[in-house]
Amino acid sequence: MSNLLGKRLRIGIAIPSTNTSAQPEMDDMRPFDVTNHIARIVIEDDSLADEAGFNKVIQDIRRATPDAIRSLRHCGLGAIIAAVSPDGYWEGQEAHETLHRELSAFGGDAKIIMSADAIPAALNALGGLRRVGLISPYLELGDKPVSRFFTDSGIDVIASHGLGGRTPSNISDVTLADLRDAVLAVNHREVEAIVQVGTNVPMAAFAQMAETWIGKPVLANNAVLYWHALRSCGISDPIPGRGMLHESG
Repeated sequence: MSNLLGKRLRIGIAIPSTNTSAQPEMDDMRPFDVTNHIARIVIEDDSLADEAGFNKVIQDIRRATPDAIRSLRHCGLGAIIAAVSPDGYWEGQEAHETLHRELSAFGGDAKIIMSADAIPAALNALGGLRRVGLISPYLELGDKPVSRFFTDSGIDVIASHGLGGRTPSNISDVTLADLRDAVLAVNHREVEAIVQVGTNVPMAAFAQMAETWIGKPVLANNAVLYWHALRSCGISDPIPGRGMLHESG
């Protein structure tokens, strides 16, 4: 490993070509002597408003993700984050495990980090939380499979709210008011934590602010993925400004 950069850890991040949120949010979370290395998963900006369009986006992600991960394998990485939420949840736990094995074969020695593993790990690290309010980037069409994945994994989805993204790139077109309203919509009394999925939702900084006024963990997808990558590679630095999960070390 280099004597100059990435002495402690190098992290690969495979990001859809439509995604403008994951890279800047994860760059803001880098501890000292950790470097990020980006690959693009080339997809079209197709509609998420109908089943045919949604299925095409998922198929495009599946087709292009292995090549993106393969392009990172010679960088001496400790972990590769596959920043593609839909493919992690769409067909259930068994399909996710199969996909994880397939991507691991392309990643060489790097650990493959996916949302479907990182979020349950974060809930466990925060005390085994099991009752969540779920924020998704999608319309109702995409909300149901995500909720079902969590339920099948033993996590109770008390309330859910979709941000209404109509294309992969459009997912990032949210306002602070949109994020506030989403948190309020799912913050029921029984909810122990709020979970936001969708790596093109720029919610990492807002999630930390929301925690200060609801008094519960708010887990933003990109922040959780990066936390899981660091912890999986033995780095436990607390990261200020990214909420209870990161600040706990």
